[in-house]
Amino acid sequence: MITPAQIRAARAMLDLTIERLSQESGISALLILQIESGNGYEAGPSDHLALRQALERLGVLFLSSGEAGPGGAGLRLAAADHQEGMRPEELNSTNND
Repeated sequence: MITPAQIRAARAMLDLTIERLSQESGISALLILQIESGNGYEAGPSDHLALRQALERLGVLFLSSGEAGPGGAGLRLAAADHQEGMRPEELNSTNND
């Protein structure tokens, strides 16, 4: 199960509001706040799964303890499907916006 710290960090990495995560996951904003604070006693495994799936869909990869070398559970941004911007060698006066 993902941790409250991972959820907070994922939202920060993606610059997501509680409201947007609520829309994407189908979990109420109040319950997300409770889960993030560690007081989500009413949250079940299906709520955590919905949050994880929404955050993964939005571009975060969750890492298990020790998955990416020594350390605890964490996360990272997923590789972008598309290339953003242009490479420096492709820049010229015709594409200068």
